[in-house]
Formats: sequence, structure tokens, C-alpha cells
Amino acid sequence: MRKGEMTRAAILDVAITLASRDGLEGLTIGLLAEKMNMSKSGVFAHFGSREDLQIEVVKLYHRQFEQEVFYPSIKETRGLPRLECMFARWIRQVTIEIASGCIYISGAVEYDDRPGEIRDQLVTMVRTWQLALHRCTLQAVEAGHLRADTDADQLVYEMYGLILGLHHDARFLKKAGSVERAQKGFDRLIDSYRNAQPLAAVSKPASQNQKTNQKIAAKTVARPIQ
Repeated sequence: MRKGEMTRAAILDVAITLASRDGLEGLTIGLLAEKMNMSKSGVFAHFGSREDLQIEVVKLYHRQFEQEVFYPSIKETRGLPRLECMFARWIRQVTIEIASGCIYISGAVEYDDRPGEIRDQLVTMVRTWQLALHRCTLQAVEAGHLRADTDADQLVYEMYGLILGLHHDARFLKKAGSVERAQKGFDRLIDSYRNAQPLAAVSKPASQNQKTNQKIAAKTVARPIQ
């Protein structure tokens, strides 16, 4: 990386920490310049405006979420094992963010009724993740892990509700045992859709499984926002 690229990356690292703590609207060029021991003009040289900076922070958060939650999960067996891994890694990510805050959740509160590019970016990213969960649920149905009449939209809705409840109780109310309750809720949800007589898994050559994972990744990652 060139010096300018390294400086930009360092600014974004500090910016995402500040945005997680204070919200995207709490992120200012002045505060960032102070934390970086730079002038405001120096920060502006890397980001044309405050909004551009906020959008880059949102994109960085999305990439980090993919690396920590999505990509490791698609290495698991297609179907329920993959879905369970997604939820487990999602919970793990929330527990890390309890002390700092989730930009997806705080951003939804800040921009729920504020149209603009930042809101559009946040909506696209959240929908991308929900679509990944939806696809994985359908794959679990196809694999025979979940019943044929499984309502994928309802299952994803309730999974998201569990995560929102976890974030609220653990971060805002600081309730002990919130993580365990979220996991129990997920287990109960899956059991309500679990196929009593799962179909025999169809084995695939390793090369074919790898191609399948690559196709899923290509479809699921939000290309327009990169």
C-alpha cells in the first residue's frame, strides 16, 4: 500500500470505531482529525465530504461482517449446518459489538426516515444479509433438513428478531444470559421446522461443492456497493 492508501485505511479504522460508539451522525471530520492528530483539511483530502466518509465507513463495516460471519459460514455443509453456523457466528459478532455497538442496528435507527445515499447503502447491505439467510434456509429445505412447508420468510424474520432482542437486552438493559436466551430461541425455532425424517444427503465431489460455494458467494455479496 502507498502512504496515502495507508493513511486512508488508518482513518477508516478510527472512523468505524467512533461510528460504532457514537453513531454515523456522531462521526465528524473535526473529531476524526483530532483522533488522528491531523488537520481537517488533511482528512478532507482523503474524503470529499462528511457523507462520503460515512458511506465508506458503512462499506467497511459490511466487508468486515462478511469476513467474520458470511464467508466462514459457507464453508460448512450446505443446508442446516451452514444456517446454524451463520447464526452462531452472527451471535458471536453481536457479543463482540455489545461494548461498541452495531452500525447496522444503530444506522437503522438514525436513518429509518431519512432518505439519502447513506440510508440506501444500509438498506442494501441488510437486505443482502437477509437474502443470504433466506437462500440458506431454502437450501436446508432442499437438503431435507427442514420440512417442505417451511416458511423461509418467517424463519428469517424470527432469526432477525432474536438478534435485535439480544442486542437490546445485552447492550441496553445489560441482562445476563441474553446470549444463551437467543441461542435457545434459535434452537426452538429450528426444531419447529425440523424434518422428522431427513432425506439422505446427496454427496458431491469436492470440486463441485467448491463451485457451489463460489456461486453462492458471488450471488450473495452486495456487488453494487463495493
